[in-house]
Amino acid sequence: MLSIRHFIYDLLIEQGVHDKTAQYLNMLSLLVALLILAFIIDYITKRILWKFSSTIANRTRTNFDNILISNKLPRNVAHIIPLIILIEFVPDVFSDFDYFENIVEKTLKIIAILLTLRIIRSFFNSIKDYLKTLPRYKDKPIDSYIQVFMIFAWILGIFAIFSILTGVTFIKFAISLGTASAVILLIFKDTILGFVASIQVTINDMVRIGDWITFEKYGADGDVIEINLATVKVQNWDKTITTIPTYALISDSFKNWRGMMNSGGRRIKRSVIIKASTIKFLSDEDIERFKNIELISNYIEQRSKEIKKFNTEKGVDKSILINGRNLTNFGVFRKYLQTYMDNHSAINKDMTLMVRQLEPTPQGIPMEIYAFSSDIRWENYEYIIGDVFDHVLASVKYFDLEIYELTLTHGN
Repeated sequence: MLSIRHFIYDLLIEQGVHDKTAQYLNMLSLLVALLILAFIIDYITKRILWKFSSTIANRTRTNFDNILISNKLPRNVAHIIPLIILIEFVPDVFSDFDYFENIVEKTLKIIAILLTLRIIRSFFNSIKDYLKTLPRYKDKPIDSYIQVFMIFAWILGIFAIFSILTGVTFIKFAISLGTASAVILLIFKDTILGFVASIQVTINDMVRIGDWITFEKYGADGDVIEINLATVKVQNWDKTITTIPTYALISDSFKNWRGMMNSGGRRIKRSVIIKASTIKFLSDEDIERFKNIELISNYIEQRSKEIKKFNTEKGVDKSILINGRNLTNFGVFRKYLQTYMDNHSAINKDMTLMVRQLEPTPQGIPMEIYAFSSDIRWENYEYIIGDVFDHVLASVKYFDLEIYELTLTHGN
């Protein structure tokens, strides 16, 4: 081996070249030869590993090996062999230059650490991509855990690099950083909070990828498209992207619409305000007229008989309409809306469905429809609401009622 180290040197000395010059030319010649050899081996190794991994991937049913290839894991692994060769032969190349040998050896060791981190990253990214193809993990914050593993890997890698540069052993270097733990905690505060938040979000199943959330503090209202260690990305309905700190999911209040999406119904809670001055008892003529409204004709027929029987048995003086029991146009209208909603094809009958009278206001009496649509898609939901209240607004006048409208008076 010694003769190989100085083969070029000996030839140059025989040709009368100066000793120092011969040493430099010998070192450069060996270095070029070593780099060419490493490049050739790297190329051959990459081709062999790519061919081998592609063959295996085509023969297996799982797509994990395909994901490994797409994340360039075989290509990164192929760099290991030429790097080992470089580290092994560096002492021969720089045998006469101890200073350069020390620098190059440290550089190659640092490259080896970075290559190891790159291989680890490719492997973890492959795991992440594979798990996202599984229905069980598709909505889980896999990115957060992969980022945590990579952070720890990078911390260890940085410790190892500093250990190589300073000459201090890895363990001693790590122990010496214990005194700076407060600074480290401060630097990685958001990362630590995000990691803890990611665990709590997963354990408590608070948010999944694909959930619709509303986070008023951050102006977010849309679908969760990504959950990672530091942030949660929400694509709003106007297609803008809102970024929320992950730890905000456990420290602040937000609304997750998943329950509504899974329930099979979307809530309708809207009211119209009826003028109190238009509410009245129904006369016999009114009752006969309302019997022509098909949805409530049977109801009015039955109720009017019950009321008439009661008033007769009690000897109520009906010369004044207020005496005894009576139907009101407001109550009949409420019953009409209830029946209308019961028969509406787009309303979920298995969930709460009611028409109710709310507390009077200075503007009038609110009549509220509380129900759930059977279609939770936004555009269809809005169409259903529009369809329902188009009918409500148009039907009010048939019950001699009026909806409150604010009238502005302009002075001259």
